[in-house]
Amino acid sequence: MKILMIDDHALFRMGLGELLERRGIEVIAAVGDCAEGIQMVSERAPDVVLLDMRMPQMSGIEVLRALREAGASMPIVMLTTSRDERDVIQSLQGGANGYLLKDMEPDELITALNDIVRGQTVVAPELAAVLARAVQGDNQPANAQQKSLGDLTKREREILCLLAEGQSNKVIARNLGISDGTVKLHVKAILRKLEVHSRVEAAVIAVEQDLCGRNSD
Repeated sequence: MKILMIDDHALFRMGLGELLERRGIEVIAAVGDCAEGIQMVSERAPDVVLLDMRMPQMSGIEVLRALREAGASMPIVMLTTSRDERDVIQSLQGGANGYLLKDMEPDELITALNDIVRGQTVVAPELAAVLARAVQGDNQPANAQQKSLGDLTKREREILCLLAEGQSNKVIARNLGISDGTVKLHVKAILRKLEVHSRVEAAVIAVEQDLCGRNSD
């Protein structure tokens, strides 16, 4: 996987670049100048572009739109500290394939990037509530979702609520006193029963249906 990073914080670029390289991911460029970054995307053809949101010359949204207008078709991922609902929605509407937070665990970042390269859209689990609010105006098959939630076991509902809180498998395992492998099996069962492809989609359904706001048997 070849990554091109556009972020105005030099120390962050250096630190993340070293981390990615240690995980076998090639960082072909890491720049702080937005115009230079846009040009380099067309010249270097990376597999993934990582964009900061708050930059002095252009916002991440503006860079994202410029890249898409220029014909860039590779996955573009926002990697930011912003949890602002407007930033999340505008990024996804502008063609971003992911919206990740800079304080996420390295293993989670690598997993997210691999999922994005495989064609998924990945949003930080902590932002599930933001996504839920964004889609509430759409015509969602609420009855079907409620039926699917009814198929979950008590343990699966418990784990789904923890997913909606943004907890990782390791944290869930520790909190429930079970193994990581057991959590993974439960998560797979949850995704299958809800007929979704990612933890974030499952978390959005949980938030939309207020699964964790009521006592479930």
